[in-house]
Amino acid sequence: MAKPVLQAVRGMNDLFPEDTFSWQLLEEQFREVLACYDVGEIRVPLVEHTDLFARAIGDVTDIVQKEMYTFPDRNGESLTLRPEGTAGVVRALVEHGSLRGKTPRVYYMGPMFRHERPQKGRYRQFHQLGVEYLGMGQAAADAEIIALSARLLKSASVSADLQINSLGTPASRASYREILLAYLRPQAESLCADCQSRLERNPLRVLDCKVENCQQISTGAPRLSDHLDPESEQHFLQLQHLLDALQIPYTVNPALVRGLDYYHRTVFEWVTGALGSQGTVLAGGRYDGLVAQLGGPDTPAIGFALGMERLLALQALQNGMAPLPVPDLFMGALEEESVASLLQMAEDLRSRGVRTVTAGPAGFRALLRQAERSASRYQVLLGRSQLQGDTVLLKEQLGNRQWEGPWRDLPSGLAALGVDFPNA
Repeated sequence: MAKPVLQAVRGMNDLFPEDTFSWQLLEEQFREVLACYDVGEIRVPLVEHTDLFARAIGDVTDIVQKEMYTFPDRNGESLTLRPEGTAGVVRALVEHGSLRGKTPRVYYMGPMFRHERPQKGRYRQFHQLGVEYLGMGQAAADAEIIALSARLLKSASVSADLQINSLGTPASRASYREILLAYLRPQAESLCADCQSRLERNPLRVLDCKVENCQQISTGAPRLSDHLDPESEQHFLQLQHLLDALQIPYTVNPALVRGLDYYHRTVFEWVTGALGSQGTVLAGGRYDGLVAQLGGPDTPAIGFALGMERLLALQALQNGMAPLPVPDLFMGALEEESVASLLQMAEDLRSRGVRTVTAGPAGFRALLRQAERSASRYQVLLGRSQLQGDTVLLKEQLGNRQWEGPWRDLPSGLAALGVDFPNA
């Protein structure tokens, strides 16, 4: 009986070269933009102590209660695959003393893990680019990081709409929470099952529920923006003034909240209707209390995370998929004795930056089939007679141009046909 074919874990996807090329382009563009803002890369572990996320995210959130991949290690300690990046970054900066008297600007790029129902744009292993500014509490930092997020989206040639809101301070939000609960409790039976479970532990999440009936109830709810403390209100007005000065269009969305407990004051999202229910491409906000909550000094902070899968899906919808680059040259060996010379020439060309594919030894027709499959711009076959003095024929695969000459002069032939030598 044949063994069943092994499959990837549900919600965790394989990416092949035709996929990863778009990822690599995007990552390269992002790194160029981030360098212009003097934002440096930080790399933190995929696995952290579970307590880090319980303390940072909040142990009454859906992420901690339902979605984390948590397991005991051999010493009995509870470990978790990171469901988001901010907590690990803050832990690292606190642990290594990188905050006192400093204002780090860092970014991370990599996989996150949440055990939720897989659907288009939402996976159990997903990838994020995250940016964190620490030590800067002014509205100017909020405006700059939003401007950075806008530039990242522009570099990816995608369009989305910016929404902003203010959650106030923890104290003002606690006061508003009671006002919101007084409004929601009489209508609890009309809320969806998720919102009913959120009602007492995280009622602000009801405001951003996507279920139609919950949205109708939220429309009549008291607005958090009407219950801000004076400092948060002034901070939010200053942010709007700066976004206007930067000519960054935005909409104030009173229903915009964040699902993680550490956010307060400024929150923002870039959203699109092109991706259905998974319309948030980038989201972030201010989290001034998190560093102290994790044992560090009292440090203001703001950041955002961008979903790579969603952004690539949006990019494909708006611009089409980036074409996979084709090799410059296919080189085929007709006999065993020509392989060494062929490989030597291939290495010389690669050192000059020429994208080169080799094959053989094989028969003439088999090599032509491989050359066609490679989609290379040019092809050349090397056999015993060419090594002994006959000329080789360098041919364009999809055109009529060609060059004929000695094997050792192949680089000159490629140059004559217009192939670039980036490393020459």
